Amino acid sequence: MRKWFARGGFALLVLLLVAFVALATWEPFWADRDDVRPSTGTYTAEIVRDEFGVPHIYGERDADVAYGVAVAHSEDDFTTLQDVIAMSRGRYGAIAGQDGAAFDYAYHLLDARGTAEQRFPELPEDTRALFEAYAAGLNDYAAAHPGEVKLGNLFPVDGVDVAAGFALRQPFFFGLGNVIGPLVEGEPLRREQGPAIPTDDPASDAPPIMDGTRSEPLAYTRPLALPSREESAMSGSNAFAVTPEKSGGPTTLISNSHQPWRGGVAWYELVVESGEGWHFAGANFPGSPYPFLGHNADLGWTNTVNTPDMVDIYQLVLDDSGTRYRLDGKWRDIEKRTVTLPVRVGPIVLPIRRDIWRSVHGPVVKNDKGAFAIRYGGMGNLGQLDAYYRLNKASSLDEWQGILARMDIPSTNFIYADKAGNIANIYNAAIPSRPATVNGERIDWRGILPGDRSDLITRGPVSYEQLPRYVNPASGWLVEANNNPFLDAGPGSNLSPEDFPPELGIEIKNTNRGTRGAKLMAEADVLDRAALERIKYDTGYENTGYIAQMLRDVAAIRTDDEHVLAAQRLLAGWDLRADNIGRADSLALLMIRPFMGSSYNNEPWPDAEEELQRSVDHLLTHFGRLDPPMGELLRLRQGTVDLPLDGGSDTLRASTLWDIDDDGRLSVRHGDSFIQWVEWMPGERVTSRSIQPFGSATTRPDSPHYADQATLFIQHRLKPVHFWREDVLANAVRRYTVSSDRTR
Repeated sequence: MRKWFARGGFALLVLLLVAFVALATWEPFWADRDDVRPSTGTYTAEIVRDEFGVPHIYGERDADVAYGVAVAHSEDDFTTLQDVIAMSRGRYGAIAGQDGAAFDYAYHLLDARGTAEQRFPELPEDTRALFEAYAAGLNDYAAAHPGEVKLGNLFPVDGVDVAAGFALRQPFFFGLGNVIGPLVEGEPLRREQGPAIPTDDPASDAPPIMDGTRSEPLAYTRPLALPSREESAMSGSNAFAVTPEKSGGPTTLISNSHQPWRGGVAWYELVVESGEGWHFAGANFPGSPYPFLGHNADLGWTNTVNTPDMVDIYQLVLDDSGTRYRLDGKWRDIEKRTVTLPVRVGPIVLPIRRDIWRSVHGPVVKNDKGAFAIRYGGMGNLGQLDAYYRLNKASSLDEWQGILARMDIPSTNFIYADKAGNIANIYNAAIPSRPATVNGERIDWRGILPGDRSDLITRGPVSYEQLPRYVNPASGWLVEANNNPFLDAGPGSNLSPEDFPPELGIEIKNTNRGTRGAKLMAEADVLDRAALERIKYDTGYENTGYIAQMLRDVAAIRTDDEHVLAAQRLLAGWDLRADNIGRADSLALLMIRPFMGSSYNNEPWPDAEEELQRSVDHLLTHFGRLDPPMGELLRLRQGTVDLPLDGGSDTLRASTLWDIDDDGRLSVRHGDSFIQWVEWMPGERVTSRSIQPFGSATTRPDSPHYADQATLFIQHRLKPVHFWREDVLANAVRRYTVSSDRTR
């Protein structure tokens, strides 16, 4: 009997070992494919790195430059590029576990690969060449550095793979992830943005709007390839544009993006120039062959996130089998396919099977409350790949607006300036076209729509002419900070919300940054460099909106807790600044973020006493006092660099999100990120300056550019952008050639 058990135990051990090996090794073999079509072209680029390691990439053709962009970015951050490529192929879970698998699910749900395969061949030849060359650069770097590749069979990739990443990534910027997530979990949805739409019969039995719940802070264990949960919900930026008449000198454009400081949507600075007329200085995200914002010799732009109602949700009527839905009185089969999501758990990767559903409306998510179809702006459109490329090479306001008017870029505000002295702000959004009435009936597009009526299925985006736009306002300035678009140019120049129908779903919220920015801009007689610096780095809060309500709620707290009472008194005397000077700054910093999140994301209002108790406990536990200097609490940390920061959530100098380290310090991970200050003096060539929180090589601890910009960043200083060739060569630290031609 003992021998029998011994033999059985040995067999079980062997079986477990075989199972472990299989789970540890199956994914790369499963992911092997024969449909990849890597470019066979030959590309050559010159890379010149300046004193801060910023790459300046030159080539005879635009495609040569795109190849060099991929190589230069890989040299600085190949690990993040691999995350983005894995996400673009539905394999991110094999790297990032459950968090990555959530994006892989979205990849299949939104059919990002199908969109890329269908639309990529329709793009202009030169745009496709750009993406193929970029993919070739990634492949060549991977082949030359096999020890850095962290997932088997991830390379080679082709242009369609890179395009699939664009198809997946863009909807997350206008908040699609905050719709998919609650639907998958069966949780209530947040109220959609935009003004309420009055209906003819408010007491009708139409499906109600779901009231949102508070989102949990992101358990931030690694920088992700896409913004998620809190990271996505708090996305924001500032932008400023000033005419030469108002500045007393140059046309000025200030790009002040607020992005995560690490991961797949962290900015990477670069300058590109080709023999085909492409010359641009700015920043991109990992996985892009060109900058998304910045300037060329003639014009420039930056972006801020806008949040119109871009998504329509339909509740389907299913039959008893759950495989058919009713539309216009007839039953239709729901499209179904089953996919495998690789989910890394420690040393093994589990194959998780999930069903993916689709109706004529779009992707379908089933939960305990029913089946919900999703339709969103820009769905199935890949024209943004070409639009950004054309914007890079535009030379006039009319040409630039003509590209935006194609409505190929689904969302984000565009704030513009040029050498001719023009400024503009375009509320860009491919908002689904929603009629005010359908068959004489007023429809509440803010709610969940009946899924059994085809006349409620939205068709295409609204026209460019229907969007809010400012071009050369009389005020001479524009400021945008993720607020509604009706206070961007100041009194007498602002657009009126009454001129835009509620069906557009334009957000009606204000941010502190927007309110304060507009106030400070309007108060300035001249917006010269000194005035704009004071405004851009302002750390003040207006005593209005959610700030005023939070302070009223704190003042109304009744308690016998001596520490809470002391904190209450401290906040009562707060000077409404996050400048690292006032005694209440640290306490206010901890308090504000949940209240900002409620206002920003249509979430339930926090309980002031609970939030004050949480803040008090944190400060007493880690500092032994309620009033430590804010610079001791709020830190910029990267490797051995550990520096004090200023600014808070929703100040113009933004320190928006942070990790709480073991010592109780707040290590900022999201806020002011890539800043670029561009000036066109009349009759002179463009000049610009920029800064990043860390450096150009944020995942290379051994690089001198791992955190070499950090000190300048905390000091509110900028470094020069070497846009012109002679300036680049005068400041070159390293100059070399990269090529796909192995015979060179």
